[in-house]
Amino acid sequence: MARPINRRTRGLIAAAVVISAAGLLWLADNVTFPSGRLVSEEQDVRELKIKSGNLSVDYTLEQALADVERLGLNAVNVPVMVEVDTLTSSRVRVNGESLMKAQSVIHELNKRNVRVLLEPYPWIGKGVYYETDWKPDDVELFFSEWGQAVDEIVDRIAVPESIYALYVASNLVYLETYEKQWADLIDRVKSRYDGLVTYRTNWWYTADWDAASLEAYERKIDNNIFGKVDFVSIAAYFELSDRPVNTVSQLVDALHSTTVYGRKQDVVDEIERLQERWKKPVFFGELGFPKREYAAKHPWNPSPSDNYSADEQARVFEAYRLTFTQNWFMGFSVFAIGESGEDKHYYPSEQSVEVIRNWYS
Repeated sequence: MARPINRRTRGLIAAAVVISAAGLLWLADNVTFPSGRLVSEEQDVRELKIKSGNLSVDYTLEQALADVERLGLNAVNVPVMVEVDTLTSSRVRVNGESLMKAQSVIHELNKRNVRVLLEPYPWIGKGVYYETDWKPDDVELFFSEWGQAVDEIVDRIAVPESIYALYVASNLVYLETYEKQWADLIDRVKSRYDGLVTYRTNWWYTADWDAASLEAYERKIDNNIFGKVDFVSIAAYFELSDRPVNTVSQLVDALHSTTVYGRKQDVVDEIERLQERWKKPVFFGELGFPKREYAAKHPWNPSPSDNYSADEQARVFEAYRLTFTQNWFMGFSVFAIGESGEDKHYYPSEQSVEVIRNWYS
C-alpha cells in the first residue's frame, strides 16, 4: 500500500476567512468557540460558516481576486513561505518576498471584506519535498526556530492587518505529538494576537483489520493540541472509493464506510468523535480533488489517473457538501486557487464551481 499519510502534492497553499451570507445557523450548546468561550445558548453564527480557498504558492493577485468572485468565497487562505533546506533540517527562515506578496493580497482582500486565515507554509528544498515528510533532526532547535518564524509573521502581518485566524503549523506528521511545545507556542501567540488560532492536522485512515491504524487514530484524537486551538482544522484528503468514477450517492455512502482497500472507515463518525472529544468547531482547512478519474481514491495525488474527469471532481465536492451539515462543521477551504495553469489539477472545474457557489448560498 502506498504511503497514505503523504499527500504528495502541495505546490500550493494558503489561508483566510470571511463572514458567510448564509441563512441563520446555530451552534450546539456544547461547542466551544473561540478562545475557550463556551456558547451556552442558541445564537446566530453565520460568521462561523466559512467558504474559503487555499492560494497556490505561485498565485497571482489578479487570479486570486477573480477566483473569490468566481467561487463566491467569503475567505481566502494566504500562505507565507518558510524556507527549509532538507527534510531533516531544523533551521528555518521566513521568505521575505512571500511575506510582502501576502501583505499585498491581504490589503486587497481587506478592501473587499474578505477575511484572511494566514498560514506559515514550509517550503522544503525549494518546494521539492512535502511537509508531511519533514522530520527535523533537532526537535528543540526546530521549535525555537519555528516559533521565531511564527512570531515574525504575527508581528509583520497578523497583528497589523487584524488577520481573522492564524495557523501555527499544518500537516507536520512527525512533530504533531510534541504537545507541550505546541501548547507553549499557541499560548505565546495568543498573548500577542487577538485573532483565532488553529493547527491543521493531516488526514488519516483506519481499518478494523489494522490495529496500528486504530491505535494511531486514538492517539490523534487524544492530542491536547486540539484543546488549545480555537477550532480544529483538517486536511481532508480521505481515501473513499476504489472506483474510477462514482455517483454522488456512492460517495456519500463511502464517507460512512470507505471501500478503498476494504477498510470500511467511517470518516464522518471519526471526525465527529474528534469534535466531541474537544468540543471545538471543525474546519476542513484543505478540501480538494484532482480533475481526474480515481480522484476519490487518492485525493492527495494530483494525478491518480491520466483520464480527465471534471465531473468526478465535482461529485466528490457535492458528496462532502451533502454530508457535512452538522452544527459543529465550521466550513471548508478549497484546494487550490489563485493559479489556473494546465498543471493545476486541483483548480476547480466549471462543474465544481457550481457546487462550491451553492454551498452556503
